[in-house]
Amino acid sequence: MATPSSTRLLVLGIVRMLQPVHGYDVRRELLSWRADRWANVAPGSIYQALKTLERDQWIELVDSGQRGSRPARRTYRLTDEGEKEYHALLRSSLWESNAPAHPLLPAISQLPFSNRDDVIAALKARAHRLEAEIMMTRRDIERVEAGGGDPLKEEPHHVAEMMRLQLGLAEAEYAWALMLTQRIESGDLDVWNLPSRAQESLAAQQAEYATAHRTPVTSIERGGPADDPGDGPDDAPLG
Repeated sequence: MATPSSTRLLVLGIVRMLQPVHGYDVRRELLSWRADRWANVAPGSIYQALKTLERDQWIELVDSGQRGSRPARRTYRLTDEGEKEYHALLRSSLWESNAPAHPLLPAISQLPFSNRDDVIAALKARAHRLEAEIMMTRRDIERVEAGGGDPLKEEPHHVAEMMRLQLGLAEAEYAWALMLTQRIESGDLDVWNLPSRAQESLAAQQAEYATAHRTPVTSIERGGPADDPGDGPDDAPLG
């Protein structure tokens, strides 16, 4: 899910690039960049972001007139404070190095308690979807780079770099899904018998510890004759 700061940065950036610009054109531009896929920016959240940015005085309304029979459109541009906020968000996003939380990680942490066949089927379905996404992203990159790069007419060329980053992530996850599927099917990774195997391992460790720390057994404990200490004074015959 997109964070509020990432949505603000994207919307401010589009307004800044195309200003004065209608809200509809902001939405159309972001969707042409596939921001709904790589940034999880929902189309409806773009209009909400515009309202919030206007309320916070980071953008201002230039016009809300109606042209002919077309519905009225609100036209925006950045304010001076919006320019400052844009650069602050941009710098923060460039320097931030926190790894994004992957929605699959919680499920992987619970792998021993899932159904093995269901996991295999889900991984294969994921790999299939990723394969289609990889092919589509590659075509999008080629299309963007083949264009003129004029942001007023089509996607600028740097959008291809965002797609290329997304492509790399998808390719890595695709390879991981295939590898994990193969490891599970081959038995190389078998976490479903983990409880019994863990008990066996613990028992083996306990036996090893007992052997290493075994106390020597005396002849008395074995039931044999006691060691003769020799002919000391206490051993002299009586009488």
